[in-house]
Amino acid sequence: MSFMFDEYGRPFIILRETPEGQRVKGIEAQKGHILAAKSVANILRTSLGPKGMDKILVSQDGEVTITNDGATILAEMDVGNQVAKLMVQLSQSQDDEIGDGTTGVVVLAGSLLEQAEALIDRGIHPTRIADGYEIACNIAIQHLATLAETIEVSRDNIGPLSHVVSTSLGSKIVSRCQKSLAEIATEAVLLVADLERKDVNLDLIKLEGKPGGTMEDTCLIKGVVVGKEFSHSQMPKEILDAKVCLLTCPFEPPKPKTKNTFNISSVEEYEKLASKEQSYFINMVNKVKESGATVALCQWGFDDEANHLLLQNQLPAVRWVGGPELELLAIATGARIIPRFEEISADKLGHVGKLREVCFGTSKDRMLFFENCANTNAVTIFVRGGNKMVIEEIKRSIHDALCVARNIIRDNRIIYGGGAPEVSCSIKISEEADKISTIEQYAIRAFADALDVIPMALAQNSGLQPIETLASVKSKQIAEQNPRIGVHCFELAARDMKEAGVYETLLAKQQQFLLATQVVKMILKIDDVIKSGGGSA
Repeated sequence: MSFMFDEYGRPFIILRETPEGQRVKGIEAQKGHILAAKSVANILRTSLGPKGMDKILVSQDGEVTITNDGATILAEMDVGNQVAKLMVQLSQSQDDEIGDGTTGVVVLAGSLLEQAEALIDRGIHPTRIADGYEIACNIAIQHLATLAETIEVSRDNIGPLSHVVSTSLGSKIVSRCQKSLAEIATEAVLLVADLERKDVNLDLIKLEGKPGGTMEDTCLIKGVVVGKEFSHSQMPKEILDAKVCLLTCPFEPPKPKTKNTFNISSVEEYEKLASKEQSYFINMVNKVKESGATVALCQWGFDDEANHLLLQNQLPAVRWVGGPELELLAIATGARIIPRFEEISADKLGHVGKLREVCFGTSKDRMLFFENCANTNAVTIFVRGGNKMVIEEIKRSIHDALCVARNIIRDNRIIYGGGAPEVSCSIKISEEADKISTIEQYAIRAFADALDVIPMALAQNSGLQPIETLASVKSKQIAEQNPRIGVHCFELAARDMKEAGVYETLLAKQQQFLLATQVVKMILKIDDVIKSGGGSA
């Protein structure tokens, strides 16, 4: 097995395939699975922490992605081995459920399997190892709860929540702007959050980007940004106190439902047809105007004649607005989406305090900003960056920050980062292992040793000696009875993470332990690989 790059720079893993007509069983199968999973974990290990390295991924279309986000790296990789795919799904599960900690969960799972391999070599049955890991995981989960502290979540004071969110941005490309972006993410989540139900719908937060400008120009729009422009260049570029009409019906005459032939044999007939067609357009525009609307947004397009009539009637309009944008605008403005012109009425219109068309740089790219909407339940984070690749990475970083803020609203308990909780859990599990007289004691100790991989990886990626740093952190935690001491990647020393301001959510860390343990147990219990369609050995 080896890790290679193809001619486009895409990483892939070469694993020995099971020959046709054969199957791998027993210890050989288990070791093959462990090797495949460890290979995936080793790829992500160098990306852990604020000093972690980035990976460059090239798609089949030549599109380049530079990131250190674990879920993105694994999603872009071409993994053929089925057990390695379990690690990819593990990272995706952490991303779907928590949104942060996708790299750490894979690194932890790889370390657990590495420890399990040593126990298998000593003759311990994989089922007993899996049982021991389950016991150790429960001890770690309970111990994490004792380490947790609660923070205040309030719309009046976003400081505590912003500090926690800031930590998740420290390992990203946006680290130089982490404070301002953390405040933007926190404010966005609090605007759409239901604090009574402790629930956040992240679909109400739209991430929109435009190349150009700097990262510092990223801002929060209390409304919706749509990547469109007014249908006519002479329409006004800014409208105050706009009444918005959202249409899913096109500005065009009705079309027959069946095939037909229509012959015009004279000028009079043509003029009559043109007059009839124009009357349809005039009727449609009048219905919108009579409702009191000052802006019309249509999901479909309309031709030059309709566009001219809209301009003549001083009704600014936008065409080809996407369905998701219409839904967000309906939420933000309080408007109703109207499927037919006959249903237009004043009570179905929405209100926008300020609608403006913005042009960027010397390009012809324009966007519409719907600000000061009637409802603040839909907001947009407008991202700026040097190029499209940077903007996509900033969006991924902000998404992680939004997920952290959402997790804090769900459960406002936090722990301190820098590998401190892993070291503290490792010490606790080692103590509890002495109280167990069965063979699971070895697996429990192995779980404790596996947790050490997180602080060691943080130290290694920061240029420190991993084993020496781990020994220093452990000895200080035991000597000072302080479970908050961890690896400070910027000061390159063991330090109290509470004083350093490095936070993690309890929910994310517990989920990391649970998901990693479940996947490792599943891999350890596989002892036979049977290829469908092949003969048996």
